[in-house]
Amino acid sequence: MIDLQEEIDKRRTFAIISHPDAGKTTITEKLLLFGDAIHMAGMVKAKRDRVHTTSDWMDIERERGISVSSSVMQFDYLGKRVNLLDTPGHNDFSEDTYRVLTAVDSALMVIDAAKGIETQTRKLFQVCRDRNIPIITFINKMDRPCRDPFELIDQIESELELPCTAITWPVGSGDRFKGVYDRNTLAMRFFEAGNTKNNFRQQVFNDLSGPDIRKAVGGDEYIDKLEEDLELLDGVGLPFDSDDFIAGRLSPVFFGSALNNFGVQELLEFFLRHAPKPQGRLADTRVVFPEEKKFSGVVFKIQANMDPKHRDRYAFVRICSGEFKQGMNVHHVRQGRPFKVKQAMQFLSRERTNVETAYAGDIVGFHDRGTLRIGDTVTEGESLMFTGIPQFAPDVFSLVTLRNPIKNKQLLKGLEQLSEEGTSQVLKKKYNSDIILGVVGAL
Repeated sequence: MIDLQEEIDKRRTFAIISHPDAGKTTITEKLLLFGDAIHMAGMVKAKRDRVHTTSDWMDIERERGISVSSSVMQFDYLGKRVNLLDTPGHNDFSEDTYRVLTAVDSALMVIDAAKGIETQTRKLFQVCRDRNIPIITFINKMDRPCRDPFELIDQIESELELPCTAITWPVGSGDRFKGVYDRNTLAMRFFEAGNTKNNFRQQVFNDLSGPDIRKAVGGDEYIDKLEEDLELLDGVGLPFDSDDFIAGRLSPVFFGSALNNFGVQELLEFFLRHAPKPQGRLADTRVVFPEEKKFSGVVFKIQANMDPKHRDRYAFVRICSGEFKQGMNVHHVRQGRPFKVKQAMQFLSRERTNVETAYAGDIVGFHDRGTLRIGDTVTEGESLMFTGIPQFAPDVFSLVTLRNPIKNKQLLKGLEQLSEEGTSQVLKKKYNSDIILGVVGAL
């Protein structure tokens, strides 16, 4: 007998947000490594002999080294089911990111240690703040020339008005970066660079006063500086408060290097212990709670042609309450009629597996031929509509002309599919048949 509450309590659903090139997709790869979802981390800009990242699966993403579309990935770690969404960082694809943020319970904000808070980080943070989404901060690329850690925390607190508490603290920086000290476990983890979970070497030191740690890091200066920093943090820093974190009023901060696996394990384990389980979601008539027995979900993303050979189309559904079972009949609220789920999938980016059951907090893909749209609600009978899926007015317009009029039907069908995915809007002039394509962002 499945315990519904127990299954829901295991779920953790979060998105990774950042400015482009802060390391968001790289840290996604490392989290997947720890969850044994993949066996070798890919490179964002991979050469011929290197593996590409899992989440950047489109050809254009691999050519340009940027994320264009949000990717959904699921894995298990330490008894928890993690639903991870890697989002585009580029401003021109922020519409996709804003919708994804309506489907998560928390967010991981990645900041470049050399650049600090950047424009797109501010915008995405504000979306999280408007929705009271708890945020964990990971300050990345500490193994490169970077700003002072205290300066970075001060920038977050002053510019974002987000109080912070440092959970880990860097030992050294740049080419002298030695590892991170965990203020929870009172231990330092000393790393040597490596690209795979099983190959990177680490030593854990529980005694800062012992000779072994000073020898490992290469001198007294590193430990003396660490002890000085820790004393300052204990004196003026904020303690971690779980209630403030869940309410979005406090951000735990971690330091490290995603590329070299520095600090990622501490981040993941802390997240699984403290990040919120699935939360209640607002509908037009009431709040829907995850532990309710009847199934409900909301479509927040449409993705077509994940498999070009079969011209497939999937509606990504965040399960808001109850239990989903493969093949069940649901109520399509917008159309007011039944909708049979013939094929449902869980994802590891482009790869997919059939899902027999899923629970509140999970992300599943419903195979669909065009019935479901972004913002649609599906339930076990109740006529309610989940709110909060944003709509955006286009700011770039282009006239579409067709050189071969015979292909007009195919053109309209293709443009309609793009519109259903939320990437564009198809507009028509009032007095003729001209087609105008409107998009958010030039790319």
